[in-house]
Amino acid sequence: MCDTVFAEFYTSVLPGTAPEELERQLGKKITVLSREQVESEKVIIEKAKNGKVAFLTAGDPMAATTHVSLRLKAIELGIETRIIHNASILSAAAGILGLQHYKFGRTTSIAFRSGNYKPASSYDVLAENFKMGLHTLILLDLKPDEKRFMSANEGLELLMQMEREQKKGIFTEKNLVCVVGTAGSDKPVVRAGTVADLLKEDFGAPPHSIIVPGKLHFMEEEALRKIAGMK
Repeated sequence: MCDTVFAEFYTSVLPGTAPEELERQLGKKITVLSREQVESEKVIIEKAKNGKVAFLTAGDPMAATTHVSLRLKAIELGIETRIIHNASILSAAAGILGLQHYKFGRTTSIAFRSGNYKPASSYDVLAENFKMGLHTLILLDLKPDEKRFMSANEGLELLMQMEREQKKGIFTEKNLVCVVGTAGSDKPVVRAGTVADLLKEDFGAPPHSIIVPGKLHFMEEEALRKIAGMK
């Protein structure tokens, strides 16, 4: 029904498919937008003023703040909007591991470090959740334009580096961690083990996510053993 179809893949990627495959399925051309084009809102809004526009993204479309801003702008201009919800890594990571959703604390992310830019907010969030016995979902940075996708191994190394810098004793090689790779694909990777063990593993193609469990319920422990190979 749409006159124009846009998509963005800077918030996540689509494991197992590509824009070209979506074009074949839809029978319509898909214009992939950059972060700057989406955040400026002009490209999408101008088309939506005089026609029907679809905006495609991986995961739940409203999990990104820039998408919320885009919708608010459309409402402000009297443009009708409709959301087609989808699963998000915010819920999928817990579900695929068998962890209880309501036992998660704040979600955080690890950004690539460069020069003097060495963000450590993910470690601070982990420390807060750790004190309350809550699980922590950690999303990993990606720069699709540069074909850079942070692996779980890189994320674990960065957390170890933050531990050496802050010395709070909350993330060591003995910590239990979980890794989820390509959630939503036909063959997702689901692993649980110590940091030392998982650092040696290859989790395949991105995207990856890290989950640091807090206090586990006995059923969660059973799930991690049977589903994710925890010893």
